[in-house]
This record gives sequence, structure tokens and C-alpha cells, in this order.
Amino acid sequence: MASHRKPRPTGLLAGIRTPALATVALTSVALLTQTAQAAPADRPSLEEVQKKVDTLYREAEAATEKYNSAKEQSEQQREELDKLLDDVAERTEELNEARERLGSYAAAQYRSGTALPDTATFLLADAPQDYFDQAQLMDRLTGRQKDAVDDFVERQAATSEKRQEATESLETLSSSEEELRTSKATVQKKLTDARELLADLTAEEKARLAEIERQKEEEARRKAEELARRQAAEEKARQEAAAEQEADEAAGGGSGADGGSGTGGGTDASATQGQKAVAFAEAQIGLPYVWGATGPDSYDCSGLTQAAWKAAGVDLPRTTYDQVNAGTTVPVSEAKPGDLVFFYDDVTHVGVYIGEGMMIHAPKPGAYVREESIYYDGEGSIHSIVRPA
Repeated sequence: MASHRKPRPTGLLAGIRTPALATVALTSVALLTQTAQAAPADRPSLEEVQKKVDTLYREAEAATEKYNSAKEQSEQQREELDKLLDDVAERTEELNEARERLGSYAAAQYRSGTALPDTATFLLADAPQDYFDQAQLMDRLTGRQKDAVDDFVERQAATSEKRQEATESLETLSSSEEELRTSKATVQKKLTDARELLADLTAEEKARLAEIERQKEEEARRKAEELARRQAAEEKARQEAAAEQEADEAAGGGSGADGGSGTGGGTDASATQGQKAVAFAEAQIGLPYVWGATGPDSYDCSGLTQAAWKAAGVDLPRTTYDQVNAGTTVPVSEAKPGDLVFFYDDVTHVGVYIGEGMMIHAPKPGAYVREESIYYDGEGSIHSIVRPA
């Protein structure tokens, strides 16, 4: 005999006993499915990730240069404040000695019975200058006493002025140290954000990103080779022109030859310093980039260029903002080994040119000092070429 019992529902609708509840369940499933399908679409593309990471590193480097500047100012202000405090302490000691001299005069007059109450008050007052308008009182003082009063008043004014100067210097120092902490926090935040973006990439995405970087490096090296060929052709043309001029001068009696030799001597000296800077930079290849570092075990970009030129006998400022103004600007086509290559409109990166379109620089956090094309971030990223010597 056939059963008249209805079959029990199975699957997602099992246990749902009304059409309304079934409709709600189906709607929820549909929404969950759409959300699951939409999630990958919200994920940024690899190109967007790379652009964001590059931007974060650039912003971190900009913050690093601000940190370097604030640190330099803070150190200078600390030295100035220490000198001021030493000066104030010395002046205070001298002021106390002057006060003791006034006290000794007052005590002597008391013992001799020659002191009037007003005179004693004058000699022992914290501010004897308040009594200067009382001419009859000043007339009672001896010449030595008057000199002591004048000395005290002068020292008191100078000490007060130095104390005020020290107070203002301390306020300035506090402001610089606050800027230092802010810049440091900014650097750390940018670097953390960049690391988190890279950590979220899959193995396949990381491989694709590495391929993109490789292609970018190849293009940058190709442009460096083009520059090298162009520079070689221009140098050959200059040498041929110089040889032709020398031949003409020799045929005409050799006039003007001495003037050319003087110019060459200056160029040779500059080239020698540039080669020393390059040699130092080459010796640092493989050391890690560390923001705020000036060597000898790690460097940031401006720390490396400063150290390289110091090895060549030239003291450069600490930051890219100041180094860019520490020499003569030359066209890219005339760049010589040792020249400084600055990048970006805000001048936040720098490297040491080594010739043939290549440079040595400390690129970014997580990287090492290395040789690279000056077109590593595109031709448009080059700000200027500066020759320190």
C-alpha cells in the first residue's frame, strides 16, 4: 500500500515550513553569493598596489629628509643652549661676587658707624639701579663703591638678558624635538603601510610584481646606455675640435695655448675629487638602507652622498634640500663621475653619478646600496644634476 506521507525537504530548505521563510532564505543565499563574488573585485590590482607602495616609499623618504633636517637643527640648538646655560651660570657666579662686594661695603660702613640707613639699603638691594635717581645718596658713596655698583648693575642686566635668551632657545629646541618625533612617526607609519600591502600579495602576484620591476629595470638600463653613447659622441666631438684648434694654434705660432692649460688644470682637480667620491660609494655597495643613517654600516640616500664627498675632501650639508644647492647645476648630458643626481620635484632622493648613465645610491627601506640607472624611476623623475666641486 502506497504511503500518502509527503517527502521531507532536504538541503538548504530543510526545516523551512512556510513560503515566506523560504523566500527569506533564498534571498540571503543570493546576497551571500553576490558578496563572495564581489570581494575579489574590491581587491586592488597589482599595478595599483605597486603604485601605492612606490608612493609610500617616496613619502617615507621625504619624511626621512625632514627628520634629518629636524635632527640637525635639534643638535645645533642643543649645543647653543648648552653654551648659553654655561654662560648664564658663569655670569650668575660673577653677579653673586659683585653682590658680595656691595655687602662688604655696607658691613664696613655699619661697623665704622658711617653708614646711613638709606646707603645700606642701596648697597644691599636686589636692584640698586632703582636708586640711581637719588643723586644725594650716590654722593655719599666712595669712588670704589660707585664702581662696584656700576659693575653689579651691568652684570645683572647681562645675566637677565642671557637667561631670557636661554629660555627662548629652550622653547625653540622643544619645537624642533617635537618636529623630530612627528617626522619619525610619519616614516614608521609609511613603511608599515608599505610592508602590509606587500605582505597581502599572493605568491603569484609577487612573482608578477618582480617581473614588472625587471622590465622597468631593463628599460632604465637601455636609456642609460643611450645616454652613454650620446655622451661618448659628444666627448669625441669635443676632443676632435680641441685637436683641430691646437693644430691651428701651432700653425699660427702657438698663441693662446697657455690659457687652455689653465682651464684643464681646474677640470682635472674637480675630476679627481669626483673619482674619490665614486670610489667611496662603490665601497659601500651591499650595505643596507636605514633611514636617518650616515654610515659606516648603513646609509640613507643623502647620508651616502654626504659621506662620499667627505671622503673627497668636501663637506656637504646633511639633507637633499641643502645638498641640491651645494654646487653647480649641469645638464644631464654633461654629467661627470661624482656629480649628484637629484630626483622628484620635492628633491627627496639623491645618488652619486658614476658615468655612462649609471649611479650608486641607497634606494629605499628594505634595499641595499647598489648601482642603478639614473632612469630607474623614469626620465621625468630626474630633478637636476649638481657638481659639488
